[in-house]
Amino acid sequence: MPVKLCATDKHYAEKLDHLLKKERAKATDVADVVSKIIEDVRHNGDAALIALTKKFDSIDLTEKGFRVSLEEIRDARGSVSKEQLTALTVAANRIESFHANQKPNDLSYTDEQGVGLGLRWSALDAVGLYVPGGTASYPSSVLMNAIPSRVAGVKRRVITVPSLNGEINPMVLAAADIAGITEVYRIGGAQAIAALAYGTSSIAPVDKIVGPGNAYVATAKKMVYGKVGIDSIAGPSEVVIVADQKNNPEWIAYDLLAQAEHDTAAQSILITDNNSFADLVISAIDNLLRDLPRSEIAEKSWNDHGATIVLNSLDEAPSLIDMLAPEHLQLATDNPEKLSKKVSHAGAIFLGRYTPEAIGDYVAGPNHVLPTNKTARFSSGLSVFDFLKRTTIVDCNRDSLREIASSAISLAKAEGLDAHARSIAIRMK
Repeated sequence: MPVKLCATDKHYAEKLDHLLKKERAKATDVADVVSKIIEDVRHNGDAALIALTKKFDSIDLTEKGFRVSLEEIRDARGSVSKEQLTALTVAANRIESFHANQKPNDLSYTDEQGVGLGLRWSALDAVGLYVPGGTASYPSSVLMNAIPSRVAGVKRRVITVPSLNGEINPMVLAAADIAGITEVYRIGGAQAIAALAYGTSSIAPVDKIVGPGNAYVATAKKMVYGKVGIDSIAGPSEVVIVADQKNNPEWIAYDLLAQAEHDTAAQSILITDNNSFADLVISAIDNLLRDLPRSEIAEKSWNDHGATIVLNSLDEAPSLIDMLAPEHLQLATDNPEKLSKKVSHAGAIFLGRYTPEAIGDYVAGPNHVLPTNKTARFSSGLSVFDFLKRTTIVDCNRDSLREIASSAISLAKAEGLDAHARSIAIRMK
């Protein structure tokens, strides 16, 4: 059963501490397996990809081919309904519009000493976008990963996706086509990450890998980090909803279940200041679960990791939210903006009674790839910035160098780096 905490309970602090420390993701030791897969791909290239894909996905790449043809990608548009294609297009346009407004400007100025200083933004050359496949397909994640990279100006964008019986969900390919992706490979798992990082005869390496995956994919991303960049290590999804008694209990119940149906390890937490309202929401969840197609998943998530927390006042909510540092924060209160300004740690914030978190998963515009497992304390959601790098520029002439040289020489000598000092001093003669 989900945990219910009340601030008036003398054991509240102890129970809250237990909730905060509870691990949701199963500890899966796959490091040895993943390490062997990566080394196999590094040394044996395409042959390893063929053997591993046949072993794990029961697909013969020698028959199907590594790469999905342009014709197959473009034909996918005709395989989805008009309604679905419209939905993908609306989502893509809104995602692109939001991310286009993120593009930073270069910086250039001359300081008081006459030194020219600047900062230049440039796009990465090549990125790999990992898309989960098989029994579950997420075309929305294709858009969320691919469109910011296009807006940033990345020249080469590659998708790898495991396929079910050699076939890729048409919605995934249609999303790839809408996002302008032309390079798609029917390869998944740790072997796909290794191929993107080190390259093979058929797949050229990339500079950064983004996108969620299972424990094998996550571990592989950790292991190749340093050879390539990565976005983050995604954990189970989560939502915290702050709601007062003015809300419809069924609305809030569905909002909590929307998160719970993602995965059995997902977490949905309700924070309120009214015990009776909390009970109404709990009761509504029990009723709504009965006809939910993914009820088995949602029910386990809610029972194992769900929680309701009843505070004395919603004024106490911000400090609690910051301890939880949730991926998604939904504020269904009278003055959500005021409350939001008191919160420091949240991946994305949804304001008001008519802004369910689910709208952010698809068509709001901001990215739905967000920090999980309390990493919102120090990280942010996927953005255009993940596909850009900064280069600083320094421009001294003789006079401006003379203005700052003595301090640099002094610091170099203090660090025992005499050649550094002489490199500067020789220009002052």
